[in-house]
Amino acid sequence: MMTDLAITVSDERKRKRMVSNRESARRSRMKKQQHLEELVGEVARLESENAQSEMHANLLTERYSEVEAENAVLRAEAAQLAERLKSANKYLSLFEVVRGVKMDIEEIPDPFLSPWLPVCTALLNQCNC
Repeated sequence: MMTDLAITVSDERKRKRMVSNRESARRSRMKKQQHLEELVGEVARLESENAQSEMHANLLTERYSEVEAENAVLRAEAAQLAERLKSANKYLSLFEVVRGVKMDIEEIPDPFLSPWLPVCTALLNQCNC
Protein backbone atom coordinates (compact mmCIF):
# COMPACT_ATOMS: atom_id res chain seq x y z
CA MET A 1 0.00 0.00 0.00
CA MET A 2 2.78 2.32 0.86
CA THR A 3 4.50 1.62 -2.40
CA ASP A 4 1.27 2.26 -4.32
CA LEU A 5 0.93 5.61 -2.56
CA ALA A 6 4.57 6.44 -3.28
CA ILE A 7 4.11 5.49 -6.94
CA THR A 8 0.96 7.61 -7.15
CA VAL A 9 2.72 10.60 -5.54
CA SER A 10 5.69 10.04 -7.84
CA ASP A 11 3.41 9.80 -10.89
CA GLU A 12 1.60 12.97 -9.80
CA ARG A 13 4.94 14.81 -9.47
CA LYS A 14 5.99 13.62 -12.94
CA ARG A 15 2.67 14.70 -14.39
CA LYS A 16 2.89 18.16 -12.77
CA ARG A 17 6.48 18.55 -13.93
CA MET A 18 5.46 17.49 -17.44
CA VAL A 19 2.59 20.02 -17.48
CA SER A 20 4.92 22.70 -16.10
CA ASN A 21 7.54 21.90 -18.73
CA ARG A 22 4.94 22.04 -21.51
CA GLU A 23 3.70 25.41 -20.27
CA SER A 24 7.26 26.69 -20.02
CA ALA A 25 8.02 25.47 -23.56
CA ARG A 26 4.80 27.13 -24.82
CA ARG A 27 5.80 30.45 -23.17
CA SER A 28 9.28 30.11 -24.63
CA ARG A 29 7.89 29.54 -28.14
CA MET A 30 5.53 32.50 -27.78
CA LYS A 31 8.37 34.73 -26.58
CA LYS A 32 10.55 33.57 -29.48
CA GLN A 33 7.70 34.22 -31.96
CA GLN A 34 7.13 37.70 -30.52
CA HIS A 35 10.85 38.48 -30.77
CA LEU A 36 10.87 37.26 -34.38
CA GLU A 37 7.89 39.50 -35.22
CA GLU A 38 9.66 42.48 -33.62
CA LEU A 39 12.77 41.77 -35.68
CA VAL A 40 10.73 41.48 -38.89
CA GLY A 41 9.10 44.83 -38.10
CA GLU A 42 12.47 46.43 -37.43
CA VAL A 43 13.83 45.05 -40.73
CA ALA A 44 10.87 46.56 -42.60
CA ARG A 45 11.36 49.92 -40.86
CA LEU A 46 15.10 49.93 -41.58
CA GLU A 47 14.55 48.98 -45.24
CA SER A 48 12.08 51.85 -45.61
CA GLU A 49 14.48 54.26 -43.91
CA ASN A 50 17.29 53.03 -46.14
CA ALA A 51 15.19 53.57 -49.27
CA GLN A 52 14.34 57.11 -48.17
CA SER A 53 18.00 57.85 -47.42
CA GLU A 54 19.03 56.47 -50.81
CA MET A 55 16.40 58.59 -52.58
CA HIS A 56 17.55 61.68 -50.68
CA ALA A 57 21.18 60.95 -51.55
CA ASN A 58 20.25 60.56 -55.24
CA LEU A 59 18.41 63.89 -55.20
CA LEU A 60 21.39 65.59 -53.56
CA THR A 61 23.76 64.05 -56.10
CA GLU A 62 21.55 65.24 -58.94
CA ARG A 63 21.35 68.75 -57.50
CA TYR A 64 25.12 68.79 -56.97
CA SER A 65 25.63 67.90 -60.64
CA GLU A 66 23.29 70.70 -61.70
CA VAL A 67 25.09 73.25 -59.52
CA GLU A 68 28.45 72.02 -60.75
CA ALA A 69 27.32 72.50 -64.36
CA GLU A 70 26.00 75.99 -63.57
CA ASN A 71 29.30 76.85 -61.90
CA ALA A 72 31.24 75.68 -64.95
CA VAL A 73 29.14 77.97 -67.17
CA LEU A 74 29.61 80.88 -64.77
CA ARG A 75 33.36 80.30 -64.59
CA ALA A 76 33.55 80.31 -68.39
CA GLU A 77 31.50 83.52 -68.53
CA ALA A 78 33.73 85.13 -65.86
CA ALA A 79 36.85 84.21 -67.83
CA GLN A 80 35.30 85.61 -71.01
CA LEU A 81 34.31 88.84 -69.25
CA ALA A 82 37.77 89.19 -67.71
CA GLU A 83 39.28 88.83 -71.18
CA ARG A 84 36.87 91.44 -72.56
CA LEU A 85 37.78 93.79 -69.71
CA LYS A 86 41.46 93.30 -70.43
CA SER A 87 40.80 94.12 -74.08
CA ALA A 88 38.70 97.17 -73.15
CA ASN A 89 41.49 98.40 -70.86
CA LYS A 90 43.94 98.17 -73.77
CA TYR A 91 41.65 100.38 -75.85
CA LEU A 92 41.14 102.75 -72.94
CA SER A 93 44.87 103.06 -72.35
CA LEU A 94 45.27 103.91 -76.04
CA PHE A 95 42.48 106.48 -75.66
CA GLU A 96 44.26 107.82 -72.58
CA VAL A 97 47.48 108.27 -74.55
CA VAL A 98 45.63 110.01 -77.38
CA ARG A 99 43.29 112.18 -75.25
CA GLY A 100 45.30 112.42 -72.03
CA VAL A 101 42.31 111.32 -69.90
CA LYS A 102 42.67 108.43 -67.48
CA MET A 103 40.09 105.80 -68.48
CA ASP A 104 41.32 102.56 -66.88
CA ILE A 105 38.72 100.46 -65.02
CA GLU A 106 40.51 99.64 -61.79
CA GLU A 107 38.74 96.44 -60.79
CA ILE A 108 35.81 94.27 -61.64
CA PRO A 109 32.93 95.16 -59.31
CA ASP A 110 31.74 92.28 -57.20
CA PRO A 111 28.00 91.82 -57.83
CA PHE A 112 27.85 89.42 -54.90
CA LEU A 113 28.38 92.35 -52.51
CA SER A 114 25.30 94.14 -53.85
CA PRO A 115 23.27 91.53 -55.70
CA TRP A 116 20.21 93.77 -55.95
CA LEU A 117 22.11 96.15 -58.27
CA PRO A 118 22.68 95.10 -61.85
CA VAL A 119 26.33 94.88 -62.87
CA CYS A 120 25.92 97.79 -65.32
CA THR A 121 24.60 100.03 -62.51
CA ALA A 122 27.57 99.07 -60.35
CA LEU A 123 29.92 99.97 -63.23
CA LEU A 124 28.18 103.31 -63.77
CA ASN A 125 28.39 104.15 -60.08
CA GLN A 126 32.05 103.22 -60.04
CA CYS A 127 32.82 105.43 -63.07
CA ASN A 128 30.74 108.34 -61.64
CA CYS A 129 29.15 108.81 -65.07
